[in-house]
This record gives sequence, structure tokens and C-alpha cells, in this order.
Amino acid sequence: MADQLIRATAAEGGIRAVGIISTRLTEEARQRHKLSYVATAALGRAMTSGLLLASNMKREDSRVNLRIKGNGPLGGLLVDAGLDGTVRGYVAHPDVELPPNAKGKLDVGGAIGNEGFLYVVRDVGYGYPYSSTVELVSGEVGEDVAHYLATSEQTPSALLVGVFVGAQGVTAAGGLLLQVMPKASRDEELVATLESRVGALSGFTPLLQAGKTLPEIFEELLGDLGLVIFPEVQMLRFDCRCSFSRVLGALKLLGEAELQDMIEKDDGAQATCEFCGEVYQASSDHLTQLIDDLRTESV
Repeated sequence: MADQLIRATAAEGGIRAVGIISTRLTEEARQRHKLSYVATAALGRAMTSGLLLASNMKREDSRVNLRIKGNGPLGGLLVDAGLDGTVRGYVAHPDVELPPNAKGKLDVGGAIGNEGFLYVVRDVGYGYPYSSTVELVSGEVGEDVAHYLATSEQTPSALLVGVFVGAQGVTAAGGLLLQVMPKASRDEELVATLESRVGALSGFTPLLQAGKTLPEIFEELLGDLGLVIFPEVQMLRFDCRCSFSRVLGALKLLGEAELQDMIEKDDGAQATCEFCGEVYQASSDHLTQLIDDLRTESV
């Protein structure tokens, strides 16, 4: 099934729901960064969370940056997700591997660590971005992002994200965000019903592995609460905005002396994009042209 996002409401607009399938983009990240099993699960959950957070923004060029820095061996991760359905990200130590946790699952919490911070930056497309910082509660990503929504945005939320990765790669990844809107937050029975149903789920990826579609998952959770599924289906993809021209621009900032040193010692320069792993080679001719440009601009 293609990576996609769908939206829905229930309880006469009192509940907002967003569902995501992110299997292919998580597998692409795994291959690009040569991620271990636990690093794949951590980054996949974080990219899905970033897309879920970006889904309620307004302007087409709006983006969310999600950075997690914990005390675990993974060393932190960074995700950049947009309302346009694009996402990219990386982990500091992609080869870290840990034994399964007590539940027999990939130990994402142990890899990230339960002490540290979650940093969220929302770029709404104009003005200054909005930034928030909250302490980690578990390192499991989904719980930490839900904690951010409850404390920084005062929105009662349930967030489920999951990644199943085996010997053949990622076979299921996605997530679900349910939020109780202000007009319904005082309905204690509705909130309790929602909490009970979410709590009864064993996770999100088992639903995908069982062949459930996003509309079917919504129907099971909210079908008796006036569910309305929006017809628009948004396609999602791993996408990085890096380019050779941007690399040359960054190299140019190093200045003439540093560029000349690269020509003499290395006969060029190599740069690797942290977000996507793309490797760019700048020849000595490229660097010479940058030096000429700097000299021309200084005249």
C-alpha cells in the first residue's frame, strides 16, 4: 500500500483524527542511512510523528522540525516534515543495536533514553518559527510527542506510531493521531471512551500487518461516534531538498584560503547530506571557480 495520510472527524467535530501509512519512506530512510533495526524503528516513528504534527498546519510551505536528544546510545535524531507530505531525517549513530526490551519489542526507549528533551519547531510559512521544548517521558517517541501536545499545546491527544522491521526490511510503519478539540474536552464520557479504545489497541503496526486500511481502522475506533472521513488522500514520501548547488554555496562560505587548501591537499571536496546520505563530489575545477567568484565579488 502506498504511503498516505487521511483525515477524519467524529463527535460532531469534537474529535480530530489523522492516520498515516509510512512503510515505504521508512524503508527508504533505512537503506539511505544503513540503519540498524532499533535505529530504523526510532527514526520511522519520529518521521511519522513529524508528519502527524505537520498535518494540522495551514500554509502549504509549513514545516515541523522534531529533534530528540536523550541519554541513550542512539545519540539523538532530527526530523523535518512538511504539510506537503514530504519528510526527511537522520539519527546520530545509525549502527546502534540493542537487545529486545522486556516486551520482546525493539528497545527504542533504551536507544533514545528516558532522560533528555524533545524540541519541536513549527515554521508556519511566515514570521518567526514557534519553538517548544519538553522533557522526555520514555524515549518511545509516540509517548513523548503526545506529552508535548498535552503540555505545550494543551490538547488532549492520543498518538500511536510504530515500525515493524525484519530481515527483509520495513514491512509496516505508520501512525494515528486522535485529538479532542476544546469544545468536546469537557465531555468526560467521550474522553473516557476514546482513552479506553486507544488503550485496548496492541499497537498500530499489528493493524497494518493484519491488512487493515486506514478507513477501516478509523471505523473500528470511531464508527459509532459520527465518523466523517475526508475523501482527500495525501501521498507521502521521503524527500530531501539538498542539491549540488547548495553544496557549492556552503563550500563558498569557507573562504578562499580554505578552498585553496582543499585543492592542494585533496584535489577537490566531498560532502555528504546528513538528512538523506547523498554524497556530492566537487572537483578542483569547481573549487577554482568558487575562488574566482569570491575574488570577483571582492572587487
